[in-house]
Amino acid sequence: MATQVTINEGVLWVGGEAYPLRNISHVGQRTLSVDEGAAWKKFILRTIGWLIVGGIFAAVTDTVGKIVFLVVEALLIWKLVSALQKPPVYGLVLNTSGTQRAAIWSTQQEEIQRLVFEITKAIGDPDVAQTVINVEHAVQGDLIQQYGEGSIGKALHSGSGSIGGA
Repeated sequence: MATQVTINEGVLWVGGEAYPLRNISHVGQRTLSVDEGAAWKKFILRTIGWLIVGGIFAAVTDTVGKIVFLVVEALLIWKLVSALQKPPVYGLVLNTSGTQRAAIWSTQQEEIQRLVFEITKAIGDPDVAQTVINVEHAVQGDLIQQYGEGSIGKALHSGSGSIGGA
């Protein structure tokens, strides 16, 4: 889904959110990507557990038990592959009045890099003509943020503005 970012008369507009350029103290980007180590760890632990429980189940039952065993193991492999194939998501980060805000997210790093460049240029010259940038690969929906081994929870995000916790 495309989101329009506009710089006009000293104000940065991201969708319906307005950021006065004079209040922006830092412009940068953030990358969120799949924690491959955690995905593999979860897969290995689930597979070991299923080999024990499913192995006993398959040994006690007949052909149906063996089919169920193979189907569940295939499901575990499918979940691992789908987790590892998720693309990274790139976010535009703005610091305003000591608060860091993720203004917009995209699956294309080049779009966010262009926004960082254009916003920085506009901060240096606020009288520049109106600039409109369409972020074609904007991300909408819920965003799960996890740093290190512990999850900080589920974050609600609509593609523009700040992230609010759930």
